[in-house]
Amino acid sequence: MNSEVEVAEDVVQVGAALRAVRETRGLSLREVARRVGVSPSFVSQVETGKANPSVGTLYALVGVLGTSLDDLMNGDLPVVAKPTPGESWPPVEVPLQPAAGRKRLEMTGVVWERLTHDHDPFVDFLHVEYAPGSESCAAEELMRHGGREYGHVLTGRLEVQIGFETYTVGPGDSIHFDSTAPHRLSNPHDEPCTAIWFVVARSADDRPSGYA
Repeated sequence: MNSEVEVAEDVVQVGAALRAVRETRGLSLREVARRVGVSPSFVSQVETGKANPSVGTLYALVGVLGTSLDDLMNGDLPVVAKPTPGESWPPVEVPLQPAAGRKRLEMTGVVWERLTHDHDPFVDFLHVEYAPGSESCAAEELMRHGGREYGHVLTGRLEVQIGFETYTVGPGDSIHFDSTAPHRLSNPHDEPCTAIWFVVARSADDRPSGYA
């Protein structure tokens, strides 16, 4: 990965959040790097905002650290543990999320905007955009994580690979799949793709995750 590309401010903030969570968990750079399958220097560059990880690498990092993208976007450090079955649901403090002011995370060609004002420990509810040529991970590094995903494409087209099958999802189309299956999202087309995306029970799922 190229650590010299321009890195957005929100990526710098996420890097700092990753470092805080790692230190809270008592994990070394080397241990996190070993579990994710990258170099310790790359993890360090991500934490200091000098490198812009792929979507797949970021998912792997938060999985190893036992947190979520929603936690990092929420800005609460250290990250609060997820409720376990039987615990009460947290209150919804602010029901409305206006179009302006969404929590935003931009990686290399991929933008997530959180569609809930409050942090939701059970669901990642997102507006996503894949620029032409962007991808969630490299073609040879399909990712896996906990939960189940539901996507609905608004504009453009998105290629969704699940195992050995690839599906072209166009405007008005929907897709859902088990997130523990190796998968990859990409936009090889000439126009941006926008979609609404749900990831349900990602952090509460203790099945194996990571790269395929």
